[in-house]
Amino acid sequence: MKYLPRAVDAEIERALSSAPAVALEGPKGVGKTVTATRWAQSAWQLDDAADRGALAADPRLIREAEPPVLLDEWQRHPPIWDAVRRWVDDGAAAGSALLTGSATPISGVDTHTGAGRIASLRMRPMALFERGSCAPSVSLGALLAGDDTVSGATEFGLRDYLDEICASGFPGIRRMAEETRLDLLDGYLRRIVDRDLRDQGLSVRRPETLRRWLTAYAAATSTTTAYSRILDATTGGDGTQPAKTTTIAYRDHLSAIWLLDPVPGWSPSFSPFARLQQAPKHHLADPALAARLLRLHPEGMVRGRGAAMAGPLFEALATLTVRVAAQTHRGDVGHLRTGNGDHEVDLIVEGRDGRVLGIEVKLARDIGDADVRHLLWLRERMGGDVANLVVLHAGPRAYRRPDGVCVVPLALLGV
Repeated sequence: MKYLPRAVDAEIERALSSAPAVALEGPKGVGKTVTATRWAQSAWQLDDAADRGALAADPRLIREAEPPVLLDEWQRHPPIWDAVRRWVDDGAAAGSALLTGSATPISGVDTHTGAGRIASLRMRPMALFERGSCAPSVSLGALLAGDDTVSGATEFGLRDYLDEICASGFPGIRRMAEETRLDLLDGYLRRIVDRDLRDQGLSVRRPETLRRWLTAYAAATSTTTAYSRILDATTGGDGTQPAKTTTIAYRDHLSAIWLLDPVPGWSPSFSPFARLQQAPKHHLADPALAARLLRLHPEGMVRGRGAAMAGPLFEALATLTVRVAAQTHRGDVGHLRTGNGDHEVDLIVEGRDGRVLGIEVKLARDIGDADVRHLLWLRERMGGDVANLVVLHAGPRAYRRPDGVCVVPLALLGV
């Protein structure tokens, strides 16, 4: 299968050129091993008993391999993290080790944080611009730098976006036929309960309760719904409901395996805002997982009971795309909501220089004045600290409105 370049490739190249060890982390299935293998000269597979046993007997074997040496699924043998850290302390050259992991170490295993020694990079499912299905013409990096150039056109429409949501950003899943994709997504979710959480030290006594909680979380996609309301929605047909402590354990362990990927509330380093609400926006790692938990299909989101979720899932796809692109430019992504809810901005990207990119997401072909009022309010409050204002939408063309707001089809947004 042809390799589709990932935005994180540039980050890996940059990190390996100066850091002795680099950790590539993210949920299972995002392509960490395939991407890391392209940068490694030798590899140890820690999910293989033979490789794991050899390194358990003599961890210094990693120093004898040709660098960069890949240590894949390192969390299956947590002591290897400390072996890499000691190698760095002993003077390992830049680009010596590349670790990949889809979970933090299992409960009860103590490892050094690696702070100051091992550079960490996050890898998410494929952003829309990484999937090879569209041709971006607008750079998020340029927008964040204050560039005024916005242009381009696309034939991507509503059904195309809904198809991409359900196809998923997991490389090994999205290339399959539709029926097989559904089986693979179901298997992915089932494995979380049957194995992944158990490996994290969480015993799931009632798997159906966890699945109900995940489904309720999926229904809250792109919202700041309180966890108490998500818990209320987890009530079973027999009237039973999990304890709050149980769902907190779900949340913590699902975060440890990168399945939950909430967008934090954003607060500027200096605050011209009053009563900011800091609750996170709920997101699963991939919008396709939310769609599958809710048993949604593109046709059902065009018309039928799934129509109400089309907007939130489109925002989830946009959020994934923005986060992947922003990470390349070391941008932090959050969302803004005032305490009384009178002003909201779907996404805020804050650059290294403190300037921000305000982004609204609208599942619409046409953008009117009402769609940009929160962005204009943001500019009034922050003035020159706003690099650009953007509406990501499902229309055909990119352009700049007379008020300065950029209108950009999601299919045209790239790094």
